[in-house]
Amino acid sequence: MPKFLEYTLDKFTFRVAADRFYNAEGVWAKVEGAHILVGLSDFFQQHHGDVAFADVAPAKTTVAAGDTFATIETIKVDIDLPCPLSGHIVEVNEALDFEAEIINQDPYGRGWLAIIEATNWLADREKLLDPLAYYEHMRAEAETLNESK
Repeated sequence: MPKFLEYTLDKFTFRVAADRFYNAEGVWAKVEGAHILVGLSDFFQQHHGDVAFADVAPAKTTVAAGDTFATIETIKVDIDLPCPLSGHIVEVNEALDFEAEIINQDPYGRGWLAIIEATNWLADREKLLDPLAYYEHMRAEAETLNESK
């Protein structure tokens, strides 16, 4: 079980897993051996609502950092997700076909989206936020959204 940074605002608690990197949009990347596991942050899934459908580009797809690699449909909106790194999709979480809600239930575990073989991880990692930087980014965004209610 990873350690988390937690932020509570009103009745919501948002967790940031401390063992991965994040893009500003809330897509995380975690080194898993020779590959990178990617998924959605807890803040992202709580902010956008219950995931009804997830469409991830198929295995063998080549992606560049920032390119759309997946689309999710929530009860609120459809969202294109930018890939946090460049590489080749090796595997897609097949469980999402039958229970996309696992993204909401376990965003840092069973709710992962894809496994990617990185083509330039060191350069891509430099452009991502470390857990503390993402925590601060998420906290500021949460407070802004809360003030605009």
